[in-house]
Amino acid sequence: MLQIMPVEQAVGKILSHDITRIVPGEFKGRAYKKGHMITNEDVPKLKQLGKDHIYVLNLSDDLVHEDEAAERIARVICGPHLSFGEPNQGKIELVSDLSGLLKIDVSLLQQLNEIPDITIATRLTNQPVCVGTTVAGTRIIPLFTSEENLLRLENLCRENGPLLSVRPFQHRRVGLITTGTEVYLGRIPDGFGTIVKRKFEAMGSEVYRQEIVPDDITAISNAIHGQIVEGAQMVVLTGGMSVDPDDLTPSAIRASGAQVVIYGAPTYPGAMFMLADLNGVPVIGLPGCTMYHKATVFELVVTRLLAGEKVSRADILALGHGGLCAGCQECHYPNCGFGKC
Repeated sequence: MLQIMPVEQAVGKILSHDITRIVPGEFKGRAYKKGHMITNEDVPKLKQLGKDHIYVLNLSDDLVHEDEAAERIARVICGPHLSFGEPNQGKIELVSDLSGLLKIDVSLLQQLNEIPDITIATRLTNQPVCVGTTVAGTRIIPLFTSEENLLRLENLCRENGPLLSVRPFQHRRVGLITTGTEVYLGRIPDGFGTIVKRKFEAMGSEVYRQEIVPDDITAISNAIHGQIVEGAQMVVLTGGMSVDPDDLTPSAIRASGAQVVIYGAPTYPGAMFMLADLNGVPVIGLPGCTMYHKATVFELVVTRLLAGEKVSRADILALGHGGLCAGCQECHYPNCGFGKC
């Protein structure tokens, strides 16, 4: 597999060993790595290093170099709204082209990593990402791998769809209802509105109106229907979500005729959460922790709704594995395991 040849004839060939650059008293280190594919630009640099002739790898047709392998892997695992650049030392990273929700076929990822020589590492699925966020990396372990391994990977991806994609956040017209007689009568100021509006704006949606109503089932139910008539594509209720006698929001959501998906989520913070559906419009009861914590059940469920997903009871119950916030002194969400099952 080794062949010696003039450097001018080695363009497109693969170096079989590291090449060192030495500047007496200043520098000694690697100029070219074993496995580097020689380009036209490399020829004068190699000659300057005293390499008029070099050893190259002459691969058989059934072997693929690490750079080409990484490109082929990236091409087939890369789904909508993702892109990748050139290989760097045999590795390619995939980045998000927009803000949205990262989706990963975890079962397919396991199958692909079981193929000899293949490695693919990703962020956790259902994680919000921004433009330019690195979401995955891939490379083969040896300098070259068999064509058979890559064909197996490519076939699996064709049969199962892309491994990775980003679902863009969709703009939603959101109605906000704050319940609480003490807020309605002006005894205490509202603490929810600004925070909830900021959270939705960060994901490209708009809270078009906030309505404050007393602790009254009929008043709350009428407010829900009124906002949907006005064109709300999502209705969010804050306040009155606990089990105190005056906390009537869950009962009012039921009284509105909305079909309850779940009341109570295995997430801390965020257990007193309700998700319901009224004629295709999500109706959400947010617990008080939304005011005080950067990451709560809001970030785990509402992000998926804004990405166009229909969230089921089973989806929310699955959040129990990872649903305990570590309570870090400085919150690093989404770069943590909260809610990532």
